[in-house]
Amino acid sequence: MANEETTYHTPVLLKESIDGMNVCPEGTYVDVTFGGGGHSREILARLGEKGKLLGFDQDADAERNIVDDNRFIFVRSNFRYLHNFLRYHNIEKVDAILADLGVSSHHFDDSERGFSFRFNGTLDMRMNKRSGITAAEVVNTYEEERLANILYLYGELKNSRKLASVIVKARAEKKTETIEDFLEVIKPLFGREREKKELAKVFQALRIEVNQEMEALKEMLMAATEVLKPGGRLVVITYHSLEDRMVKNIMRAGNTEGKAEQDFFGNLQTPFKLINNKVIVPNEEEIERNPRSRSAKLRIAEKK
Repeated sequence: MANEETTYHTPVLLKESIDGMNVCPEGTYVDVTFGGGGHSREILARLGEKGKLLGFDQDADAERNIVDDNRFIFVRSNFRYLHNFLRYHNIEKVDAILADLGVSSHHFDDSERGFSFRFNGTLDMRMNKRSGITAAEVVNTYEEERLANILYLYGELKNSRKLASVIVKARAEKKTETIEDFLEVIKPLFGREREKKELAKVFQALRIEVNQEMEALKEMLMAATEVLKPGGRLVVITYHSLEDRMVKNIMRAGNTEGKAEQDFFGNLQTPFKLINNKVIVPNEEEIERNPRSRSAKLRIAEKK
């Protein structure tokens, strides 16, 4: 099992994030991004007999890593339904919530999932292969303006309109079904020196749209403000500016838009207090061991 988990995904900022949860042996905790189970195993190692951990994951592949432990409950669902499933399991409040928002190396390395431009395969990108639309459907059916908006907002691509125009023209002649088909269309728009970075942005934009990542994150973060006990911790690892901005806003202002509300005396009205004012990032040793951790940022807040 340990070997399987290592090949599935190497946990990022493992010690720092679990330390940040401030685990007490009899507490109730949630890992909303179970994945390979690396973070969950570390939480369980710190729990006593009466402790409890819920692990959320919508990906069927993650089910192979389920921990055989009577203190652990696996929830086969998107973390956007955090509130619903806590109610289902008769849990009103929890002591800490952990979210590692990175896409696991397992997904990038599986050519059939369509997350990476390094392989050919179906242009899928669904985290939950049991439902939702694929990246191919987005590319083949979205109107040009909608495609351009997605590429600009979620990929921060300056040439989003040109990209969308080229994609729409190409699909009129031949349907885009595989990664190879898609690369054939978009690669000529990028210079060789920046090709990999730009392609990564395109694939990120499509993945975010396919999985409704921003909407799901917003719902989970808003639920966290309600289900955490006073003194409970929200611990989040982000990997790109869009999700990091949303997490920073919820921790500083209590909402994902960052609209600061003040009381009569000018005090900021927020349900959280920051535990680390400065983001925690991986050290050089971790980055060398796991290059995908390079963009990781850890933020921790405590419910007032």
